[in-house]
Amino acid sequence: MLDAATMDEYIEPVKADLEEFDRRLTDYLRGDSPLISSIARHLLRTRGKRIRPAFMFLSSRAADSFTEHSVSASLAIELIHTATLLHDDVVDESDLRRGQETVNAQWTNLISVLMGDYIFAKAFRILVETSSIELMGAVSTATERVSVGELRQIEETGNYSLSEEEYLSIIADKTASLFTVSCEAGPILTQLGARERQRFATFGEKVGTAFQIADDLLDFVGDPEVTGKQPGNDVMTGKVTLPLIYSLKKVNKASRSEIMKYLKDDGHEASFEKVHDFVAENGGIDYAYKKADRLSNQGLAAISRVEDSVYYESLANLVDYATRRAS
Repeated sequence: MLDAATMDEYIEPVKADLEEFDRRLTDYLRGDSPLISSIARHLLRTRGKRIRPAFMFLSSRAADSFTEHSVSASLAIELIHTATLLHDDVVDESDLRRGQETVNAQWTNLISVLMGDYIFAKAFRILVETSSIELMGAVSTATERVSVGELRQIEETGNYSLSEEEYLSIIADKTASLFTVSCEAGPILTQLGARERQRFATFGEKVGTAFQIADDLLDFVGDPEVTGKQPGNDVMTGKVTLPLIYSLKKVNKASRSEIMKYLKDDGHEASFEKVHDFVAENGGIDYAYKKADRLSNQGLAAISRVEDSVYYESLANLVDYATRRAS
């Protein structure tokens, strides 16, 4: 498991950009009521590692496409991500996120949903400040994709016949879409042209997909003190991810039927141990590691023509960090 100090080292070249991002995020979340302000303070205490803003700033700086609107664009995208998490926690009935109480647990489901709506509205208001219709269109498309991915994931809960291609399509929508728009925002804002925009969009899509595979791996190998949730929580509640998809495909009907008994028994820790051993023994964990690594390399290949710089070097290191978190 890679630590925060490693992350800090990789984002050092855009530290000033991230500090400006943090300052403005605090301003935007200050709130229009005491309740909103209380929830905003809670969200700021439990925020993540700002991985999407870091990708946007490093990729924009590497391509010489950072503009006065880049921070606004990153704020909008991160607020959209935050809003989806608030809604996710209601859907999943989660009590913890990153080791802290969720908004729905500390307040109510209704407040969590409405706060998510409020943050969505803030995000698109900020986007207007960029004066880029093209960027607004790209972010709107990405937001739609997130919703589609979330709905498809719910639809496929407990579908143990889910194919690898279907899984990758779901996580590309659910997670990679916001990475994609984060990385193509620079070329959009500087009007670098469709080819350059596509290169960075491909980079974001591949890396974002790899990021989600790594995140799903944490359900099998993660440290609960770091992830804030117990291993097995996802797979034992019907979430079908790449390690399990690969392992189920490898075995015969009898072995599949045997492991299905444990997959459908979500109330016992011993059942997850059986599922974990099954996935590990059939190469599912190793396969997912390799898939994430292959996708991240494909992403870097898409922008390989970018001139070498401290920003590109840090970006490559950040890709490695983001996709090897489960190592």
